[in-house]
Amino acid sequence: MKLKNLLLVVVFCAVGSLSSFAQSNLLNAKTPDEIGKKSAAQLESDNDKPLPYGYVHDRDVLMGKTTWELIDLDERVNFPLYYPVDTAFVGKERRSLFQVLLNGIKSGQITEVYGDDYFNSKKSLKDMTSTFKYIDTTDAGIDEFNTDIEGYKSGAKILDPQYINETELAASDVSGYRIKGFWYFDKRQSELKYRLLAICPVAIEARDKAKGNIDVIELFWVYFPAIRNVLHDAKAFNDKNSAMPITFDHLLNSRRFSGVIYKEENVYGDRTIQDYMKENAQMQLLESERVKEKIRNFEQDMWNY
Repeated sequence: MKLKNLLLVVVFCAVGSLSSFAQSNLLNAKTPDEIGKKSAAQLESDNDKPLPYGYVHDRDVLMGKTTWELIDLDERVNFPLYYPVDTAFVGKERRSLFQVLLNGIKSGQITEVYGDDYFNSKKSLKDMTSTFKYIDTTDAGIDEFNTDIEGYKSGAKILDPQYINETELAASDVSGYRIKGFWYFDKRQSELKYRLLAICPVAIEARDKAKGNIDVIELFWVYFPAIRNVLHDAKAFNDKNSAMPITFDHLLNSRRFSGVIYKEENVYGDRTIQDYMKENAQMQLLESERVKEKIRNFEQDMWNY
């Protein structure tokens, strides 16, 4: 009986510590400014950090396979990664994954940003400015400029802001995420595991958005292990219990999303499934499932004698 009571105390303590992640000091705040601010005692006792990855020696990896997946944000299970897209009607603690990544890049907390999924070329915020923001002159503005070209060129006259259109990329423009991960069999623990390596938002570029094009591109690739602290501080909405939100780091590491494999490392220069199964969406999905089954079968075969 005493053991049972002890376990109940531990559980309630754990729930209490987790519930503080939602909106700290919500029930004790005297003004709205105090909501979300932890006291010095809370900060000292929380020890709120992402769970570190364990060290894996190369000799312990019996089998490994790198895969690329597409997370479609139109699927309901992936909504926590997409919403909220309009931050005017939610609290400061709630942001979409794209907004968390973008804010981290702008603030300098996220520096491991690349132009490709093999981490060959680094990208800075300056390099991506045209991707996020596009400035164009309206037809009326061009006509106004032509009335006095020399005056505008010399700087004597300045074009009225009403003739300037600014188009910015928003969280609502993100249609999905591409992730790169490594499946491996740890022979020391006799277990098939997954390690997320990189993540990339997929969206319409600001220029294409202004022109009315709908073609999506890879905006940037971020090395995932380097941004775990940023993702741990940001919380995704928990529909079942808003007092216990889940961090983006936990959500992605525990694979609480739906993804479709679109590429695996292969001898053909890591070609995508679409490259060798053209114009047949059903066969592409079946091939994606075949790749998953091939990885799972390795673990199953390890237990067959």
